[in-house]
Amino acid sequence: MTDAKQEKKMYFYEERFSDDFDLYMNPYDLNKRLEVVFETLLNHDISDKKLLDAGCGTGWFSAAASKRGANVVSLDLGENLLKKVKEKCDSHCVVGSILDLPFEEGTFDIVVSSEVIEHVPDPLKAITEMHRVLKPGGILVLTTPNRFWYWSVVMANKFNLRKYQGLENWLSRSKITRHFKETGFEIDHSLGIHLFPFVIKAFNPVLDFFHRFNKVLAPVMVNLAFRCTKK
Repeated sequence: MTDAKQEKKMYFYEERFSDDFDLYMNPYDLNKRLEVVFETLLNHDISDKKLLDAGCGTGWFSAAASKRGANVVSLDLGENLLKKVKEKCDSHCVVGSILDLPFEEGTFDIVVSSEVIEHVPDPLKAITEMHRVLKPGGILVLTTPNRFWYWSVVMANKFNLRKYQGLENWLSRSKITRHFKETGFEIDHSLGIHLFPFVIKAFNPVLDFFHRFNKVLAPVMVNLAFRCTKK
């Protein structure tokens, strides 16, 4: 894929999907990720902490962080998405890419990025950028799909079961953890979300049951979640 085509696909949410983003979002998945990020991985007082929501989408994680008292900066690729953020919370909205964050080194206490890095041409560079803008001792909380399950999205796209048509650069758990260490992160917590793709609402209780084993089952779960500290 040429650089121009990758760039166009990277802007899918901003240019073609921003108005419908929330309509097609799976409520179970959204609430589970919010729970993991703010009740499991950031389960301490974040009030007055400077927090970057890197790839904020329509602002659900920005709103949750603002509600907990953080000073939130919401970043995404364009104004269409950021308009949706402003409807949910009073964060500081910035247009920019996670591949080239428009902030100085050591700006933030916390960076949160949920289901974002897989939608850019170079997910590992995005992680490096998040490390750069964190203060020493700062925290990164990141969720992203597990390469182990990539076949499922290929099948879903083939049968037109998904509206998303952007980039799908899913990384393996081993590749992500290795890059964390190479970049200068210490991994504090690592867990999984969803034992299998959530298609039928009736299966949600089954997913909830297996969620209690999300550390042991993390390598084979659909989404990966990490909390890391910048050394």
